[in-house]
Amino acid sequence: MSKIQDLIKEKCPNGVKYKSIIDITNVLRGKRLTTKQLSKKEKFPVYHGGLEPLGYYHDFNRFGDTVMIINVGASAGTVGYCKNNFWSSDGCYCIEHRKELSNRYLYHYLKNFENYFIGKVRRAGIPTLDGRVIEKFKIPILPLEVQEEIVRILDKFGKLEAELEAELEAELEARKKQYEFWLDKLFINIENISKRYKLNEISSIYDGTHSTPNYQLFGVPFISVENINDIYNSNKFIAFKDYEKYKIKPKLNDVFMTRIGSIGKCSVLEKNMELAYYVSLALIRPNNDIILSKYLKYYLESSIGQEELYKKTLLHAVPIKINKDDIGKIKVLVPPLEEQQRIVNILDKFDKLVNDISEGIPAEIKLRKKQYEYYRNKLLSFKELKVNE
Repeated sequence: MSKIQDLIKEKCPNGVKYKSIIDITNVLRGKRLTTKQLSKKEKFPVYHGGLEPLGYYHDFNRFGDTVMIINVGASAGTVGYCKNNFWSSDGCYCIEHRKELSNRYLYHYLKNFENYFIGKVRRAGIPTLDGRVIEKFKIPILPLEVQEEIVRILDKFGKLEAELEAELEAELEARKKQYEFWLDKLFINIENISKRYKLNEISSIYDGTHSTPNYQLFGVPFISVENINDIYNSNKFIAFKDYEKYKIKPKLNDVFMTRIGSIGKCSVLEKNMELAYYVSLALIRPNNDIILSKYLKYYLESSIGQEELYKKTLLHAVPIKINKDDIGKIKVLVPPLEEQQRIVNILDKFDKLVNDISEGIPAEIKLRKKQYEYYRNKLLSFKELKVNE
């Protein structure tokens, strides 16, 4: 850091000049190819609406060492960099080379402001980023010597961060497998001490609203399949008057289960709060005198529970789904409550370690990313040279 600061003081004692991208380079849009023109056997990757290649082509229209910004689709606003020659489709903008600008430095600087570009995406219809947003964006023009030193530090830091993240991901995957092992083993070993019930004999089952909600800026949180891993932090809301129309409102210890597209992922309502829910979720209200909510969640997510749900799943539907009434027909092994609690205690420990974003490995991964972003932002913040200076 000190070397960078010394270089900036030496080369830019009064501050750094900022220029609009359009004043120092060209923002180019690519040319679309049809899927019939693509092949995995060809040499050059084709980028369209994301940073993963759409396919491969026999020719290229952009040289390597080029910065791209995705302009359409779910990834619009994402900043990328390609080291080798590639084909740019019309789903991404590429920034043409200029001598006064290191492309790798440009990549790091734009990546630091990726959320700005994502925030400028028009969401009506197909998400789209207007090229003028990129053209007007200002870049600090440092001497190449300073740019290269910044690139050296950030590339090195990024490599270390990526290596550590890969190690953490590998450890997380190992722990997930350990969790899945115990998830199945615990339920396999209880058959001789359990009663077998149909789910509708020990619980009530409902589904959410079939109508597309009229979303509000605030109100009652609204959840669907996409919120199943964190039902308390939805960014969608409905009006309180619309929520009052719900015949079945969630209660403590109710179990939400995905039933459309993704089948059998569960979450237990453990906070006393109002939640509106979509038809893609089933709400299961267990008789807790017979079966614990957490036990039911883990059972449904185990291989035994998944096999039961699979038997009733409509595999030819698009997307696949399981009907509300058929959920109640699946068989559930129910041991004594003491044994259920023992199983829950064991699996809660694994679940917290694997899935809780506030601690454990996922939190460590998140922390490393924030640390990298902090240093990147620190390295790429400069005093701007005013016109009259």
